Formats: sequence, C-alpha cells, structure tokens
Amino acid sequence: MTRIDFHSNVPDKLAYACRLVRKARSQNLRVVMMAADAAQLQRLDEMLWTFSDLDFLPHVPADSPLAAQTPILLMEIGSDTADLPHHQVLVNLAQQPPGNFARFERMFEIVSAEDEDRLAGRERYRHYQQRGYPLTHYDAEKA
Repeated sequence: MTRIDFHSNVPDKLAYACRLVRKARSQNLRVVMMAADAAQLQRLDEMLWTFSDLDFLPHVPADSPLAAQTPILLMEIGSDTADLPHHQVLVNLAQQPPGNFARFERMFEIVSAEDEDRLAGRERYRHYQQRGYPLTHYDAEKA
C-alpha cells in the first residue's frame, strides 16, 4: 500500500519539492513529479536545473523517449500514470489526488500555507485517510 507523506505550510512548493527529490535521488530512488498545470510544469523544469549549483537532477517529460533511462519524470495532473517506467516515488504539487497514485510505493503531497491550497490539502488528506492509506504529516513551519 502506498505510504503518503503530507508536507504542509511550505513557503515555496517548487523549491521544497526540488529538495525532496534531491534527497530521494541521493537514495537512488526514481521519482515522478506531478504539476498542477503546464505553467507550473515549466517552472518546475527550470527550477530542477537551477535550484542548486552543486546538484544534477536529470529529468525529462514523462512522455519522452528517454523516460525509462531518466530517474526523474515530469508530468501534468490528469496525465495517465499507468504506463510510466517507474513507480517508486510520486511528488504531487496539484490540488487534487493524482490518478493511479496507488501504483507508487510512496507519495509526497506538498501543501503551501495559502488558504486555497491548505483546504485542498485537507480534502486530499481525508480522501486518502478514508481509503485506509498510511499517512504521515510534516509541518514545514516547525521543521
């Protein structure tokens, strides 16, 4: 069963997600990053190249011919995850649960301190909780 970790009160969702992915990659895990929309997907792509001068986080769009050989895949919410080449870690930056998230070993839900995002995060938390998924919560303000 997918283990789900909620990270809330995050001041900058994309920077936080990049740090989580860097940590996952240091453990040799393969990651899928789910963006809310095309604009966020573009910013995420750029940020993975620029957020750290010392780290290289190879990534491609999930539909790239190089997806199977690339450890980090980027996709937009609503895209089909059924045919993805890896299912270890999913990072969700969108305000709704990703389809087929149960195929992943672990999922990170990133929730900002903004009211709309916080409310959507609470709804997702209840959604997973009602279905019996193991949930963990981390408050970025207290870290």
